[in-house]
Amino acid sequence: MPPERRRRQRASSEGGGGRITLAGRGECSRLPFLPAQGRSRWRGYPVGHARALRARARPRRSALKKTLLSVATLLALAAAAPLAAHEDRACLDDACTLQSLFAEADAGGAAAAGTTIAARRFGSWGIDTAGMDRQARPGTDFFRYVSGTWADTTQIPADRSSYGGFAILRDLSEARLRVLVEGYALGDPATGGDAAKIAALYRGFMDEATIDALGAKPLQPVLADIRAATDRNALARLMGRRGSFYDTFFNLGVSDDQKDPDRYTLYLSQGGLGLGDREMYLRENFAPQRERYQAYIAQMLQLAGWDKPQENAKAILALETHIAEAHWTRAESRNRDKTYNPLAMAEFATKSPRFPWADFFTAAGVEGAGRAVVRQDSAIPKIAAIFADTDIATLQAWQAFHATDNAAPLLSKDFSVAQYEFRDKFLSGQPQQRERWKRGVAFAESAMGEAIGRDYVKLYFPPEAKAKMDALVANVKAAMGARLDTLAWMSPATKAEAHAKLAGFGLKIGHPDTYRDYSALVVKNGDLFGNAQRAGQFEWDFRRARIGQPVDKGEWGMTPQTVNAYYNSVKNEIVFPAAILQPPFFDPDADPAVNYGAIGGVIGHEIIHGFDDQGRKSDGQGVLRDWWTAEDAAKFEVQAAKLGAQYEAYEFPQLPGMRINGRVAMGENIGDLGGLTIALEAYHRSLGGKPAPVIDGFTGDQRFFMGWGQVWRTLWRDDALRQQLVNGTHSPGHIRAFAPLRNIDAWYDAFDVKPGDALYIAPQDRVRIW
Repeated sequence: MPPERRRRQRASSEGGGGRITLAGRGECSRLPFLPAQGRSRWRGYPVGHARALRARARPRRSALKKTLLSVATLLALAAAAPLAAHEDRACLDDACTLQSLFAEADAGGAAAAGTTIAARRFGSWGIDTAGMDRQARPGTDFFRYVSGTWADTTQIPADRSSYGGFAILRDLSEARLRVLVEGYALGDPATGGDAAKIAALYRGFMDEATIDALGAKPLQPVLADIRAATDRNALARLMGRRGSFYDTFFNLGVSDDQKDPDRYTLYLSQGGLGLGDREMYLRENFAPQRERYQAYIAQMLQLAGWDKPQENAKAILALETHIAEAHWTRAESRNRDKTYNPLAMAEFATKSPRFPWADFFTAAGVEGAGRAVVRQDSAIPKIAAIFADTDIATLQAWQAFHATDNAAPLLSKDFSVAQYEFRDKFLSGQPQQRERWKRGVAFAESAMGEAIGRDYVKLYFPPEAKAKMDALVANVKAAMGARLDTLAWMSPATKAEAHAKLAGFGLKIGHPDTYRDYSALVVKNGDLFGNAQRAGQFEWDFRRARIGQPVDKGEWGMTPQTVNAYYNSVKNEIVFPAAILQPPFFDPDADPAVNYGAIGGVIGHEIIHGFDDQGRKSDGQGVLRDWWTAEDAAKFEVQAAKLGAQYEAYEFPQLPGMRINGRVAMGENIGDLGGLTIALEAYHRSLGGKPAPVIDGFTGDQRFFMGWGQVWRTLWRDDALRQQLVNGTHSPGHIRAFAPLRNIDAWYDAFDVKPGDALYIAPQDRVRIW
């Protein structure tokens, strides 16, 4: 490794047993543990397509879903169907894709390509032993013990801002999808079915010569509409046009009703920010990001030919700062006790009288919805007042900038490179723009992801993988039931409700049984911009037509090729797409202990989401209802607060002032701890009373915990880590590799962790919830 990359960076925590230090190298925050001082120690493709491309650079919060991961993903169709409208689904990581359901795919892509790409296995029994650092003491630096040599010898790819187990599988999925997409024959999309449509989407994106020759021309009709919007009613109508590149102060989304899970309803939430979280506008330490954002706004306005770019950029930043002041915090926005506020459409005019709601809802095509569930009810009137008090010219300039920013991935290089330089390189430290084919695959996926996924499944998801996963899930679920019975802190009344909820858990593995019908989606050869607009409108029309209709219980919130997993509290189900069921998460031929520690921990994580600080507020039918006794809820909150304090104690000296937000990441951290606890119980039960074999000198419990640690091997660039801490809902992966283990007694026994070791927490201080 070059000398300039060997600068040590440390992150410390005054934890249960002393000071904990995380270290990284150079600008990449790798953050394995080291002893300290000798002490013991995107927003947007129209409607989401453009956003899908740039969302890879910026961590996003999912909504109705809890994921396992972190940092960048497609966020396909985010504008059309912003699941962030409410908090029901929890993903394994922050790269939650909000892709919708997909169409039935025509055969042809895979067959035409004639090529498959195999997944890499990790060692002979599931662990990359060559990647370990056996000189590290597990109780001092468990990350390094499991992945130290890997961390020393691995470079973050130039087109990524972080790298680890998820990224490795995402690279594999991406390469497989390229073979599929490039194998579809180009034909007439009107008659050639899904294959021809996907080919047109992808090849249109890859036609750089035509795109560069057009320059800003495709955007001009959008800008003309903005210039023609000379009053607030017209501007509100533009904000309501969810099928195009226009942005909005108020996000709209359609999803299952949290209090009537059998029906779809309309959700409305706070919006209007181009930097993500309110903290980016309000905290002093983000002044450099704000300064660079203002310059980026001016740059995009100038490229678009908008008047007075410098003056307008200053006004836009000031406007968004006012909006940020009105926004709820991330912690407030995930509190389900506060975010279900149904409001009749007619009442918006009286509750928030300074915004033309009738124009907005009519333009969105939801005027007949009857009502909308408002998430941040006290913020909406304040944002409406900001809209009313802002001059028309600034509102127009704000819309022009955001429309240009949303469209940038589909425009000539001057636009797309400018966006990369700010959103990927500056904000996330990514040295190199993603190759065009990767962005092209992302674009095709954002429009027709399930159609592509159907062919992916034919090639890469053998039936035996599903059978083994079914058995693993059943075992982990049974272990959860057994744990419920042994909880001394929970009353019989709450236990009975918890058992009923667990019994009602749904399970989806691999892929949907039926696929989305894209026959009504109009795609044309050689019309990239138009294809994006039509795909966006198609998606929004699909979503809004469901308002008040019965919920499709078979619908998936991720494509089969998505490397992630999630729990949906309204459907009370856990979902595991095909692409995550590969090493290092799952290997049918690996040692069972490793599988239980890896995918078993993931299964447990998603099950626990049904019982975490927010998931516990829905019952077994998915209804938002308090089924806990007051005494049990109070006991739960005490332990949850202790866990939050543990995570907030981790410091990142290379990022002064940055900490994990224990309240925002609470559900994920509870999921990790509880999930590992029940997965370990399931592993022990699977042994049937027999001793676990010793493999290469490692006991069964050691291999279990190593399986978990290997899943979360992660390297970070400093800027990406900063973005994760500000905008993410998950603790960084390298923290997840060890943090929950510190509360599990069996980990201490497995690795002989003792007082004086950096990671040691005294038994009375360990958090025990599930």
